[in-house]
Amino acid sequence: MNLPESYIPILIQAGVAMAFVAVSLLGAHFLGPKQKKGNSVKNQSWECGVPVEGNARTPFSIKYFLTAVLFVLFDIEIVFFYPYAVNFREFGMEGFLAVLTFVAIFFMAFFYVWKRGALDWDK
Repeated sequence: MNLPESYIPILIQAGVAMAFVAVSLLGAHFLGPKQKKGNSVKNQSWECGVPVEGNARTPFSIKYFLTAVLFVLFDIEIVFFYPYAVNFREFGMEGFLAVLTFVAIFFMAFFYVWKRGALDWDK
């Protein structure tokens, strides 16, 4: 397998990242605290001295998820706009059309979130 030399640092970084994840997961499994099975008082849920109310399996409002989608939309927008803003002259018309396509898709998702009521905080 003949790889260009420019791929070697990428492969090294990917290997180091995968090794870090593997070591972290295995270390947490073997070195972390062990939970005893059973229904002891120690294993019960407790939050800041306040007794637990209700069931943890109750469904959440869709607004929580729509707020997360909205955050991701704005976050991804900034991540993709920064390289374009730095190199917009080099991209030319093709880059401009690609950014317009991205903005169109972004606004479609934004209007979806808006239509679903995620921006109406009073409700």
